[in-house]
Amino acid sequence: MLLAGCNIIPPPSADPTRYYVLSGPALVENATPPISGALKLGLRNVELAPYLRKGTLVVRTGDNEVTFPVDARWGVPLEQDIARTLRAGLMAAPTVGRVHVQPFPFEGERDFDVNVQVIRCEGAMAPGGKNAVAKFAASIEITTTGAGPQVVARKLFVAPETAWDGKDFAQLAAQLSAAVSALGQEVAGVLPGKK
Repeated sequence: MLLAGCNIIPPPSADPTRYYVLSGPALVENATPPISGALKLGLRNVELAPYLRKGTLVVRTGDNEVTFPVDARWGVPLEQDIARTLRAGLMAAPTVGRVHVQPFPFEGERDFDVNVQVIRCEGAMAPGGKNAVAKFAASIEITTTGAGPQVVARKLFVAPETAWDGKDFAQLAAQLSAAVSALGQEVAGVLPGKK
């Protein structure tokens, strides 16, 4: 009876889940990027629209409908990955010298703080899986630091939609990575001069 019971239990199946991360600027081992600019920035924690916080890649299938593919997940929390990619992009900007992330160091002076709220970071497709695209949008707000910060720049960034085959989530992650890199360039472009 015991031997027969062992044969009834099916063998474990492979986990089909795939994990994705955003790609950023290539890093050279043991290389420190040169400090080229004078601005010292604080990059506040990136905020995500609530439906983007589930840990899976998101596919919008209608104006008011989203799906969460169970086998396509982010390898790290999306807000942390976006912040990492943004920081690397800002460090490469010619006007930026340092980028501190929250929690900010006590001894780290900042000229401005950068706030980013991600509104969209997803694939989208028409019913039937046609016309699939990658969509990314975020609001940017740059403020002075210290007590009583003032807003010095505010902008809505909408990345151009790029075609996606609707099935290859690695391709979708790569296209969203390109959109986050473009967001970093947009942030660098709206930074005011040093106080």
